Amino acid sequence: MDGEHLEPQRGTALLEEELGVDEELWTDDSDTDHAGWYCVATEPFPCPAEGCTFVAEHMTAAHLILVWEERDDPNLLRHAQRAKEAGRNPKVVTYEQAFGPSASYYAWEAAGRPVHGIRRKASKS
Repeated sequence: MDGEHLEPQRGTALLEEELGVDEELWTDDSDTDHAGWYCVATEPFPCPAEGCTFVAEHMTAAHLILVWEERDDPNLLRHAQRAKEAGRNPKVVTYEQAFGPSASYYAWEAAGRPVHGIRRKASKS
């Protein structure tokens, strides 16, 4: 790479110091309606990113509610346990669109697990 500048690609998580004015949070671009899937409701907790005012009431990644198709998915249960250990009083609930935007846990994993990850908007040519 030797000083070569590579443009970030869609879904690429970047370090916060690489943020620019035309960047936005990662999104799950699958357009899947996750209504009826399962998520983990928690006590409200702030986004850990410096200067971010987002407060979550569900297990999230990049401000998207993480959802699973199966209520007993081992990864859902593991994340609920971690929330319990952090004192967030987790409850597995059926996801509703009214909760806010969502992302499949497995799409999040495939994207490299961005937490407050961002991507560049497509440049206008």
